[in-house]
Amino acid sequence: MTGAASDSPPLSETLRAAREALFRLATSDGHWEGRLSSSALSTATSVAAFALAARAGVADARDAALVRRGVAWLLAHQNADGGWGDTDRSLSNISTTALVWAALALGDPRADIDAAARRAEGWLVERAGSLAPGVLAAAIVARYGKDRTFSVPILTMCALAGRLGTPAVAWRLVPHLPFEIAVVPRRFFAAMRLPVVSYALPALIAMGLAHHVQQPSRNPVTHLVRRLATGRALRVLESLQPANGGFLEAAPLTGFVAMSLVAAGRGREPVVRRALAFLRGGVREDGSWPIDTNLTTWVSTLAVQALEASGPVQDFLDEGRRTAVRGWLLGQQTRGIHPYTGAAPGGWAWTDLAGGVPDADDTPGSLLALRALGVDAETRRAAAAGVGWLLDLQNRDGGMPTFCRGWGALPFDRSGADLTAHAIRAWLAWRPDVDPVLRARIDRAVSAAVRYLRRVQRRDGAFAPLWFGNQHAPGDEENLTYGTGRVLLALQALREAGLGGEDDGLDRAVAWLRAAQNGDGGWGGVHDTPSTIEETALAVAALARCAPDEATRAAAMRGGAWLVGATARGTVFPAAPIGLYFAKLWYHEALYPVVLSVEALGRLLSLTLTADAVRREGRTP
Repeated sequence: MTGAASDSPPLSETLRAAREALFRLATSDGHWEGRLSSSALSTATSVAAFALAARAGVADARDAALVRRGVAWLLAHQNADGGWGDTDRSLSNISTTALVWAALALGDPRADIDAAARRAEGWLVERAGSLAPGVLAAAIVARYGKDRTFSVPILTMCALAGRLGTPAVAWRLVPHLPFEIAVVPRRFFAAMRLPVVSYALPALIAMGLAHHVQQPSRNPVTHLVRRLATGRALRVLESLQPANGGFLEAAPLTGFVAMSLVAAGRGREPVVRRALAFLRGGVREDGSWPIDTNLTTWVSTLAVQALEASGPVQDFLDEGRRTAVRGWLLGQQTRGIHPYTGAAPGGWAWTDLAGGVPDADDTPGSLLALRALGVDAETRRAAAAGVGWLLDLQNRDGGMPTFCRGWGALPFDRSGADLTAHAIRAWLAWRPDVDPVLRARIDRAVSAAVRYLRRVQRRDGAFAPLWFGNQHAPGDEENLTYGTGRVLLALQALREAGLGGEDDGLDRAVAWLRAAQNGDGGWGGVHDTPSTIEETALAVAALARCAPDEATRAAAMRGGAWLVGATARGTVFPAAPIGLYFAKLWYHEALYPVVLSVEALGRLLSLTLTADAVRREGRTP
């Protein structure tokens, strides 16, 4: 490999420093918690929930201070163009700008608030064409298409804030969510083609009920059905709420539920009381709220996998630390039927908190981390349950959905290439340790998953992910670097297991990733978008893992050199908003650039050392 020997010292120094930074960011219990970015969207919805609760006389006396501090934070983080993005590093978008504009209408009138609102109105006019309620509502709906998961909450909050005209006008513009179907047994949901995704059932109930109260159906039969379903739907909603009050640990979803129930005249329901308590507990010192409480399980499993990229995890974590992390991770596995999605026991959620829901990204991540931490009888039992959980979740098309099998129609419920690839890696990792019956199921599932990946690979070789994006990418803001890089790891694992086949798509994916490299040596979400630490690390890790030829190794080395410079040799890690939460809500996570750099540099350094050893033996790598 050209330049491998001379490049190894800065790579080693950077990897060592990045690994030390990762260790410093661990909790006292030995796992990782990370820190999600503050969110203008979360802050706006929380402010609105408290303000509307106060108007209804169901708020706490201290909530007025939370509203003032939240508004102050929003004013301080308005973008230069007059709009707001989801994070302090995000481009302005119509969803967040409309929500902040609505929240400002609920605060105390002030000159600075009025000035910020006027600037926001200028931005909205430029993007939507007009502030006329019908025009603005149509623009918001157009952003999400047939998926009502987020367009209805935005319009509901704008209606409650008086931003869509009189109530008679406003509620005609808010699509009605059929909350009455919440009383239907969950097993029928997949066949009903709901207008919202599976995780949004609390919003469907609360906002549908608000609409029913604010603008009752003129159809007497529909009106009667909804009136009769109200009590039971509220009981379903209460059963979905975790003990800490936060639906999915998410301030936006929790705030939307609270304000909608207040609008429905149900402000004294226990659900509202617990929701507002959750929001009070989640506010930050600066007056803002993050998009979710934390991604503790997710970032901890990524950290373990990143360490393993350099060699056995025991080289970096002593026995006590490995035991502690393994025990903590085993403790996060679900033991019963999950009340939110009805998921069977055996999966893992993204967080260790009550609002987490088991899913098809954190479960394989946990399985891979447990494998790396060392295998004992307890781990084998947990892994068998986790492997079975994933097998039961697989869709008929061979791909993996996030939460619920078979929902399929809307974003984040359909199968995803990144989720499918992650499941493949977990299945292959544990295949030697499971019983013959489960091993046969794995083999069938892997075959179906491979066929799925072949179908969804684009003609140019790229794969699109579900849960990560790039705000600079044209069109749908897809992060093809993330998707392609993560699928490549699975394709390589399949080849090594002898299961890939001749037309497995790996070579085309490698070619796409190499072509997407920017002139500076880094990667963005697609070619010619700004290079970031996260995306460059993802690409380097994938190419170094596969490295089929000299050109690929050279591209990986260029990316490694970019990481050395961008991180100041492993000492600074500015995060980019590449994460997508539900419904295209952006976030950045402080641990992502650290964890991904450790993984990428570990794989790259292993590649350079292998190439040097081969060269010394006089063979071509």
